[in-house]
Amino acid sequence: MKLINTLIFLFVSIVVLAQEQSLFNGKDLSGWTIYGTEKWYVEDGLLVSESGPDAQYGYLATDEHYKDFVLTLEFFQEADGNSGVFIRSTVDGTKVSGWQVEVAPKGKHTGGVYESYGRGWLIKPSPEKEKVLKEGDWNKMKIQLSGDKLTSWLNGVEMVTIEDDKIGEGDGSIALQIHAGGGIKVKWRNIKITTPE
Repeated sequence: MKLINTLIFLFVSIVVLAQEQSLFNGKDLSGWTIYGTEKWYVEDGLLVSESGPDAQYGYLATDEHYKDFVLTLEFFQEADGNSGVFIRSTVDGTKVSGWQVEVAPKGKHTGGVYESYGRGWLIKPSPEKEKVLKEGDWNKMKIQLSGDKLTSWLNGVEMVTIEDDKIGEGDGSIALQIHAGGGIKVKWRNIKITTPE
């Protein structure tokens, strides 16, 4: 009986220590800031990112900074889906510092981790995992960050895990990206974050 009570206490403690919140309200871009001239808007309850006439890099970043968390979201790639989810990042104009969990067309390493203006690719999914991405459909991504360890999942499949000192030292926002080049359109929904209490 004592063991059962202890287990119940631990379970309740874990639930209490984690707090989930939605980062996107389905109505407007409250809590986010646009960087660059690319298009970010809400349509039919979805967050839409789309290349603008300048066809440059664009970012939509949370106003709050997040260190350790579990982030879940869904994305639907229309046209070219070259995008990404940046973590512990800051944006100056359209220059971003931080790490990107890739969102890209099939065969372009969705779920891999890329360091912009730094070391480039840190880790890519193994080739057989490239087929996990669903074209013409919604995909679910999960990103877990704890200290210097980052793990990504796509549609329930673990894509990569990396432990990196620089990531561990990072601090900043969560940011969605539009890649330069034009012709990109990605829809997003159910953007939720769970953080330690």
